[in-house]
Formats: sequence, C-alpha cells, structure tokens
Amino acid sequence: MVNLKTILVFFLMLSVHSINAAPAVKITIDADGHPMALWEKTVDNPKGFILFHHGRTWSALPDFDLQVKGEELSMMDGFNQMGYSVWALDARGYGETPRDATGWNTPDRAAKDIAIVLEWLAKKNGEKTHLWGWSMGSMLGQLAAQKYPDNMASLILFGYPLTLGYQYSENIIKDAPPREANTAVNAASDFITPGSISQTAIDEYVRHSLEADPFRADWHYTHQYNQLDAKNVSVPVLLLQAEFDPLAKTDMHAKAFSEFPNADKQWVVLKGGDHAALLETPRAKMIASTVGFIEWLEK
Repeated sequence: MVNLKTILVFFLMLSVHSINAAPAVKITIDADGHPMALWEKTVDNPKGFILFHHGRTWSALPDFDLQVKGEELSMMDGFNQMGYSVWALDARGYGETPRDATGWNTPDRAAKDIAIVLEWLAKKNGEKTHLWGWSMGSMLGQLAAQKYPDNMASLILFGYPLTLGYQYSENIIKDAPPREANTAVNAASDFITPGSISQTAIDEYVRHSLEADPFRADWHYTHQYNQLDAKNVSVPVLLLQAEFDPLAKTDMHAKAFSEFPNADKQWVVLKGGDHAALLETPRAKMIASTVGFIEWLEK
C-alpha cells in the first residue's frame, strides 16, 4: 500500500523541479511495418520504466504531458520527478501515429502494437516495463497482458470502463471509416468534478487535444474486447479508481480484483476527481499510489 514516506518524497520532488519541463522526445517504432509514435521522457539512473496508453478519443501528449503555465499536470513529468523513465504511445490514428491502410484500428491490433513497444523497451532498458492504461487504454492494456505478458512488469488500470456482464456485439464494418471531427465539447466532457481542475487547464487541454486529434480515430472488431477476462491476467495489477468516475463501476472493479490470479495486486480509490483524475486534484495521490505499488512489488 502507499506509505507516508512515498507521498512526502513525491511532494519534495515537486518542490525542487521546475514547472513546465522539457518537451517529450518523439521516437518512431516499427510495428509490423507501420510507424508508431512513442514519446519519451527519461531520467538518469531510473528506478524503473513505465509505458502509458491513452483512452478512446485523445492521444498521448494531451493526456500524459499536458503543459500549463504555473501548474503541474504532466503525468510524465510527475513520474520523472519520482525517478522513473516514462514513455507514452500514440495508437494507430492518434496524435502522430498515422492510420494504417485500412483506416481502422482493432483491439487485437492495438494490443499487438503495445507488445511490440514493450519488447523494444525491454531490449533498450534490459528489464520489463510497467504498463499504465487509462480508460480504453486500460482495456487494451489488459488485452495485451493476456496475450503478450512476457515484457510487462505490471498492469496499472485507471478509468477501467468495463460493465459487469456486458458483451460487445460482432462489429465488422466494411465501409470507409467516417473520420468524424472531434469537438471542444467532447474534449471538456470528462471534467465533471467542481474545483478539481482550473478552467485554464481545461481550456489548454481542449486546445492541445484538438490540435493533436482533429479527427476521431475509427475502431471496428470491437467484439474482440469480449476476450477480456481477469482470470487470464498473470502479471501484478493495480486498479486505480477515482471517486466520481461515472465509467469506472465498483462492481466490475470488485469482480476483476477478486479474479486477478496474481496475489501481487492492489485496488486504490482516489478521493475526489472523475474519469480525468490524472489531470485533477487526485493526480498527486495517483502518482504516489503507482510508485508505492511498484516499490511494494520490489520488496
């Protein structure tokens, strides 16, 4: 569990690092012949390695490296300050990763892309990487953990949006992808908890999100999510649940937590915040909880 020392160290690190750190470095990874944009922020002598995966609508940088003057919101910077080297992946059709020739993405393809990046990181760093997924990214992370666990040190799930008993209908769309325009309303829609984030930060998130992802990525074969089964996840798992997240159902968290077979597992409820809590007031506890979990695994 998270201890007081971990939290105090986190706030001490915040006090000695400057706000608005250097931008993430883009690396291009070949995934079965397709270029994937991987964003890197590393530190000297890292304590460990973390790979972030974004959710359904927005790509890596708005979610995990949001820079707002006078505010600490970047998850990548936060983990750097705690001594961890981090990377964030743009899935196909997001940010600076182009769509492939089909124009579509699928859960199985995205899980394989994650596995390819984890293998690349394992070769680069000489050890396994912790996978941190938000919302749809948590579902893709679990799918990757079930299919390709070899280079995954642990699975961290936030905004885990599965619904108990829900089954996806077969979804094979043969038409051209619609490429619908994203909107400012959608970009701001997850911020529902009063006082948890400044209006300035919301406005900057909306601006950066629409710049990075002007068009909505298109998915089909979503019935592949029916493969998700907590009993088939062999790696350690951390469940992070924000108190007011309308998509993260407690009954599903309880079911999954009871079924994850690895005894190295934790479930943390973060007071305050919602589906976008990684950018809100629970951010500090979220980072401290993740670091505490990783350090607990190493004892």
